[in-house]
Amino acid sequence: MEFCPKCGSVLMGEKKDTKCARCNYKSKTKLKIEVSEKIEASGEIGVITDKDTDVFPITNGDCPKCENKEAYFWTSQTRAGDEAETKFYRCTKCKHTWREYR
Repeated sequence: MEFCPKCGSVLMGEKKDTKCARCNYKSKTKLKIEVSEKIEASGEIGVITDKDTDVFPITNGDCPKCENKEAYFWTSQTRAGDEAETKFYRCTKCKHTWREYR
């Protein structure tokens, strides 16, 4: 980018005779604008396995399948917005999933 030596505004144009839009100063040099960007190679993409996805809080919950006393839980709005949310449980032992409506 080149600036006008008289008024300081940006000189426009890419031809040999570049002209200032404000004071009509003419430059004899050719403007050359270059842009470059370095993009670094990204690292490996991590793979999530089934064991890594159990990051839910643990609560007391009786598994109907194996009768274990601990379960992960999470909530989701599965019905209309004016109704209560649904609480899902997943057994920490056998991974059986069930739900409880409030």
